[in-house]
Amino acid sequence: MNRIPRMVVAVGAAAMLVVGAAGCATSGSAGAPNAAAAASAAVADARRPDADKARDALRKPAETVAFAGVRPGSKVAELGPGRGYYTRVLAGTVGPTGKVYVIVASNAQPAALEALNAIKASYGNVEIVVGDNLTFRTPEPVDVAWTTENYHDFHNGPTANIPALNRNVFANLKPGGVFFVEDHAAAPGAGAAAAAHGGPTGRGRMDEAVAKTELQAAGFRLDAESNHLRNPNDNKDAPAADDGSSTSERFALRFKKPG
Repeated sequence: MNRIPRMVVAVGAAAMLVVGAAGCATSGSAGAPNAAAAASAAVADARRPDADKARDALRKPAETVAFAGVRPGSKVAELGPGRGYYTRVLAGTVGPTGKVYVIVASNAQPAALEALNAIKASYGNVEIVVGDNLTFRTPEPVDVAWTTENYHDFHNGPTANIPALNRNVFANLKPGGVFFVEDHAAAPGAGAAAAAHGGPTGRGRMDEAVAKTELQAAGFRLDAESNHLRNPNDNKDAPAADDGSSTSERFALRFKKPG
């Protein structure tokens, strides 16, 4: 089997360094400085609530958005938006020529839906798409599909179907589009069972190797991964918090749809 060269990307506030398989350092893709500047401006936007800003040191949103390849004009589908921590940053980054399609289940919590509707009214480039992660359709093919600290949750529940979810995301992306996945890292070899919350093996975390295998099985190509959310002091055998306060190590993976 042919192996795909892996890139490791170190993302800083001012620059992006890509190290390819041959060890050669190159600059990021065309337009990366403008994308990084847009992400930084979105994080600094006064419309963001203080509660969100208090989480920035742990989540590093400007670096994360820049690594994912979101830029002015991008069309983004956000899966598992919660109450919109990243929705605001994505909307600010893509700007008036871009769009953020927020995928929301029909049984979404009222408080979360209220928060997302407020963001929609404030930013003007956010559209709520009601649908299941397995079957949703965005009004147009998107440049980036995005999920943060949710991929492990997609494995849980009676209707969980990861192959179908990943195939659906693949179908909603433009050729060459990106599926960005960031999640709490489980201990190596923990397997898919670590995704559960509770029980003898559940940790609310995702085994990174399992995630890569699942996404590649759906047709995605691993394009790059970033270490900017790594935490070598994290106890990966401990449960991770899902409220944005976790100091867990997180992996950040950028997959591409060929084309």
